[in-house]
Amino acid sequence: MIEHKGPVGVIGAGSWGTTLANLLADKGFDVNLWVFEKDLFTIIRETGENSFYLPGFRLHERLKACDCLESVVRDCGLILMVVPSHVYRGVVKQMLPHLREDAVIVSATKGIENESLLTMSGIWKELLPPDSRVRVLCISGPSFAKEVMQNIPTAVTLAGDDIETTQEIQQIISTGRFRIYTSLDKIGVEIAGASKNVIAVAAGVSDGLSFGYNTRAALITRGLAETSRLGVKMGAHPLTFAGLAGVGDLLLTCTGDLSRNRTVGFQLGQGKKLDEILGGMRMVAEGVMTAKSIHALARRMEVEMPICEQVYKILYEGKDPLRVVRDLMERDLKHELEFSPKV
Repeated sequence: MIEHKGPVGVIGAGSWGTTLANLLADKGFDVNLWVFEKDLFTIIRETGENSFYLPGFRLHERLKACDCLESVVRDCGLILMVVPSHVYRGVVKQMLPHLREDAVIVSATKGIENESLLTMSGIWKELLPPDSRVRVLCISGPSFAKEVMQNIPTAVTLAGDDIETTQEIQQIISTGRFRIYTSLDKIGVEIAGASKNVIAVAAGVSDGLSFGYNTRAALITRGLAETSRLGVKMGAHPLTFAGLAGVGDLLLTCTGDLSRNRTVGFQLGQGKKLDEILGGMRMVAEGVMTAKSIHALARRMEVEMPICEQVYKILYEGKDPLRVVRDLMERDLKHELEFSPKV
C-alpha cells in the first residue's frame, strides 16, 4: 500500500500543473506546488492566483507555492510531474538526489524528448537506478485545464506498471467531477498523448485555410491511424487509441478553441510565421517540439506517418501549407485498413 503521509508535490506551475494541484487541495490534501518562475511564485504567494496561466481563478488555501525544488521533492511521497517535455530531463536530474526511495511519480507531461526520442516515463526509467523502488505512472486524456478548474466533468486515463499502484493513485486523484480510468499500457497512453498534439497543429492549419469540417474530420481519423501504427509498433495495445488518451484527447485538441496546438496551426494556415506565433505565447505548445520527435521516431521505427511528416515540414522546412494539402491528397491511393483485402 502507498503511504499518504505529508503533502502531495506538484512540479510545474503552468495551467495544467496548477489545476491538478488545486484539484488535490480541494479534495483535502496539502499540496506543495513548485514554481520555477520567481515572479509567478511571488504573485501566487501574494494574491492566491496564478495570473500568468489561469487568471481569474482563486487557488485553494491548502495549495502552497514553493520555489525550492529540493524541499518539495524531499517532503512529498506522491509527486505529479507537469513541466514541459524539453526541460523534463533536467528537472528529473535535479530531483533524483532528494527523491524518497518509495516515491510515486505521476507524469502529466505529453511529449517525446527530441534528443533521445524517449517518452517521459522512459526518461525516468533511463535515469533511475536499476534497483529503484520509485514507481512511475502517466496520466493523459481530454482535459483542458480551464474546464477542470471550472469543475466541468472530465475523464482521463491513468497508466502504470502494476494494477495495485495504479488503482490506489486512481482513488487519490479522482473526484466527483474528475473521473480516472486505469490502464497498464503506459507506452500507448504516452504515444497517444504526444502524437495528438502534432495532429492538432495539422487540424489548426486546415481550419486556418478555411477548409471546413470534412477536412478536419479526415485529419483526425487518419491522424489516429498514424498514431496507432506507431504505438502498436512500439508495443502498445491497439485499443488504447480508441480510448480517452487516444481518440478522446485527439478530438478535444483538434477541435477545441482552448487548444494551444490547434491555435498555432490555425495561425500558420493564415500565413503567419512560426517565430511570430510562438513569440506571442506564454504557454508551451508541445506539438511544435514533438513534431521533431515524432518525425525522427517514425523514421527509426519505419512507420509511415504522412500527416506528422508534413507538419514537420511546415514547422521546420517552411513548406507552404497549400502544397502540403496537395501532396497529402495526391499520394498513392490505398486500402483504408492496415492489411490487404481478400478477393
